[in-house]
Amino acid sequence: MSLGFLAFRNMVSKPLNLLLSLLLLVLSVSLVTFVLQLSKQLGSQLDKNIAPFDMVVGAKGSPLQLVLSSVLHVDVPTGNILMEEAEFLNKSPFIEAAIPVSYGDNYKGYRILGTEHAYLDKYQAVLSEGNLFTKPFEVVVGGIVAQKLGLKVGDTFVSSHGLASTSIEAHEDHPFVVKGLLKPTGTVIDRLLITNLESIWEAHEHGDEHEEEHEKEHEEEREVTSVLVKFKNPLGMVQLPRFINENTSMQAAMPGFEIQRLMGLLGSGVKTINGIALAILLVSGLSIFISLLKTIRERRQELALLRTYGLRTSQLLWLVFLEGLFLTLTGFFMGWLLGRLGIWAASYFTQASYGYGLQLFGPDLSELILLGVALLITILATLLASTSIFKLNISKTLSDA
Repeated sequence: MSLGFLAFRNMVSKPLNLLLSLLLLVLSVSLVTFVLQLSKQLGSQLDKNIAPFDMVVGAKGSPLQLVLSSVLHVDVPTGNILMEEAEFLNKSPFIEAAIPVSYGDNYKGYRILGTEHAYLDKYQAVLSEGNLFTKPFEVVVGGIVAQKLGLKVGDTFVSSHGLASTSIEAHEDHPFVVKGLLKPTGTVIDRLLITNLESIWEAHEHGDEHEEEHEKEHEEEREVTSVLVKFKNPLGMVQLPRFINENTSMQAAMPGFEIQRLMGLLGSGVKTINGIALAILLVSGLSIFISLLKTIRERRQELALLRTYGLRTSQLLWLVFLEGLFLTLTGFFMGWLLGRLGIWAASYFTQASYGYGLQLFGPDLSELILLGVALLITILATLLASTSIFKLNISKTLSDA
């Protein structure tokens, strides 16, 4: 009989002890792996989506809300700004691109965004079919929207007022036509229906758009939700935000800074959960130690008998270690699978609510380090529990049997 098989039989012979040790280990490993993967992937997704722009200019309010609504499209806007007031951004020598965006309508819960072709270029969006919009009420459809709603080139639809799918006010007199479908990009583009600014303006002008006496007034009062800015050099990042915030009725927000601040807040929660998980891991190590100690004490005669059959002390020590090793590897693998199951479940929520799907990857470096910590705890538990093996008196133990 091999030592490995004997260690396995010893491990499963005490199901209650085995279950307790496994539960603690599985809980700690699943918590750590789930939280690490969730924070890592969300951070990566956010960085990818804010990368094309250095600054957002919009209405006064919360800068984080401005970034979330205008760049990530997961919040309501802080308000609108006059297109005319933001025109100076296009003339600034510090700015490479200033792209206006405007929204306020949706189609079945997916936002309709009015902007320019340059917006698509910044995300390197490519058509899979059809053409880009050239006239009002022509749209190109993001990959996820096309897949979920089954939209095709040539289809028409009517938008609903507001950003919620429950809105009952529809713009029946301004149907949109699908001109093109975009390839999936893995960014916010995938969850948008994108058109030109004129589409958004005309859809909300109601009965006044054809009245000549109001035409000039409308032109002067054109509003957008915000302007997305890319700087030519870092000097613009130093000077322009402060100037805008202090000298205009608008506000400037830095996506990189706001997302870093948001992740910092989330990071505090991540550290707390990981601290709890590591504490549970230590308790799991203590449970393994107690389980091995009980095993050695209850099987003193069996161990002594194995010595009479020629097994050395080092082999008995290896037998005990194998039992702890089997327990640790089983618990870690089950915990890792449970953590990935949590990521899979969370992906449905993030995809439905925010459009950010989570991926299932293999073990990364941090998880391998966690495995190393678990194995180290097992080695220490084995050594502490096995001290009596070195003091094993074979003749006395067998005579007391």
